[in-house]
Amino acid sequence: MKKHYHTFAGYNAWANRRLYEAAAALGDTEYRADRGAFFKSMHGTLNHLLATDRIWMKRFTGEGDAPDRLDAILHEGFAELRTAREAEDRRIIAWIDGLDEARLAGVIRYRRVSTPDEFVQELMPALDHWFNHQTHHRGHAHMILTSLGKPAPELDLLFYQREVAAGVGGS
Repeated sequence: MKKHYHTFAGYNAWANRRLYEAAAALGDTEYRADRGAFFKSMHGTLNHLLATDRIWMKRFTGEGDAPDRLDAILHEGFAELRTAREAEDRRIIAWIDGLDEARLAGVIRYRRVSTPDEFVQELMPALDHWFNHQTHHRGHAHMILTSLGKPAPELDLLFYQREVAAGVGGS
């Protein structure tokens, strides 16, 4: 199973790089415009993805800063957000690479951001949710780009897998 999660950690970083490359071409007004996505704008969506990655990494590792709101704006500037995103993606890959099968078969205990209830969950289904969540909100960002009439990058997992197989993509 570790190979499975290694693939998803690499895919996550690859997709984020492609999405940030496309978002970098937006003017500030377009970047911050409410386009009807769950977190309104590209700015809100990219911040949400970083916020939730930090929340989940705190749950998984017990380390790092985690915001107390899902709509937290961690960085107002795009350049700072991009730098933080790249660092978080490296952190995710390193953590996944450090897992062994025994840890993957374990559980985590955590509290939701929105309630004080404690949850106990097997790690692998939590990882599945986490990587799926990232894809879900990158889809929102993709929609924002297309609604602005901008080129949107190919983000399908299959494209990542083909690039890795060809030796041109990956983490």
